[in-house]
Amino acid sequence: MATQIKSAPENEALPVTIDDVRAAHARIRDAIVRTPTLISRTLSNLTGATVYLKFENLQFTAAYKERGALNTLLQLSEEAKAKGVIAASAGNHAQGLAYHANRLGVPATIVMPRNTPTVKVVQTEGHGADVVLEGDTFDAAYAHARVLEAERGYTFVHPFDDPRVIAGQGTTAIEMFEDVPEIDTLVTPIGGGGLISGMATVARAQGRPIEIVGVEAELFPSMYNRINGTDMPCAGDTLAEGIAVKEPGGITARMVAALVDDILLVGERSLEEAVSLLLQIEKTVVEGAGAAGLAALLAHPGRFAGKTVGVVLCGGNIDTRLLANVLLRDLARSGRLARLRIRLQDQPGALFNVARLFDQERVNIIEVYHQRVFTTLPAKGLITDIECETRDQAHLDRLVTALRAAGYETTQVELA
Repeated sequence: MATQIKSAPENEALPVTIDDVRAAHARIRDAIVRTPTLISRTLSNLTGATVYLKFENLQFTAAYKERGALNTLLQLSEEAKAKGVIAASAGNHAQGLAYHANRLGVPATIVMPRNTPTVKVVQTEGHGADVVLEGDTFDAAYAHARVLEAERGYTFVHPFDDPRVIAGQGTTAIEMFEDVPEIDTLVTPIGGGGLISGMATVARAQGRPIEIVGVEAELFPSMYNRINGTDMPCAGDTLAEGIAVKEPGGITARMVAALVDDILLVGERSLEEAVSLLLQIEKTVVEGAGAAGLAALLAHPGRFAGKTVGVVLCGGNIDTRLLANVLLRDLARSGRLARLRIRLQDQPGALFNVARLFDQERVNIIEVYHQRVFTTLPAKGLITDIECETRDQAHLDRLVTALRAAGYETTQVELA
């Protein structure tokens, strides 16, 4: 069944117009990176769509959030600039605001949840901001920031629910349509909704039907709940912490309801796969939130087949240890990395004989774990876990077949 594409709303004055976005672009364009929008032929072949990627992870602070932050800073009064600005952010808005505030000589204070990835805290401090860690969620950090705002006379710069911020984020779409006018579908991550609100404003002004699809992590379907009247829980440890927002904005929810055609939810496995593919195929580092658009294409290929899709890689600030874990888990799921649990008899030569089979199948052994004590086997039995590296799933299957044919009870330790 074909998707109904919304047209520009009539007789409804939304808080942000195309003129606002165009003015924002004129205001900020000389101080941000005009990131490229490039076709990915490999991802197009994988998904069945023609996929164009907007590399916002190439901004100086590695995220599109600079756009809205700068657009807001440039519209403050001299008095407000002198007193300083404050924000609550899980990271990318913090870095964008801190960087441009420092560049413009405006004092900046950023309140972050205590569980914010270390890389984002360090980078934000590196841009000259005063970082305050408070609470375990964005909502707790937000509440504390509003207290400091009232106490010290700062100007609060909201990460998404502000027309100036929304207009700034929408400049992303202006550049995309300038570079690739034939885009007919935008697939955009949603946290609080600032990016998709701004981009949808631009898309609806193109004078032709353009489908606008938002993407949220399954663990945090806050905008989906708001628009669809559902009550799914918003909680969990998502890879896409940049869009892990429990309550979307009031302004953005209104704009999403008016302008966005659909919201898709993606699981953690799809997010991990997207992060890994972007590194392997495009040689670009993207955080979980930034990969959400591609994750939607991977999880719903039939939904976008044959379309010319624009996807924003909206951030690249991922902790290096987390990135390493994602890549290793992807290798394991593809069969290129595996842990095999093999039952042996506790006698000389047992491990040597197993290792010979690995050699015969040309499989590289990475680690060997012998377990004699903590096992339910008889005293003369033992369990050996062997981590190994293979070419692909078929290569791994041949090894397992060879082990079982030789009489070894063999199971694969699966990922969650």
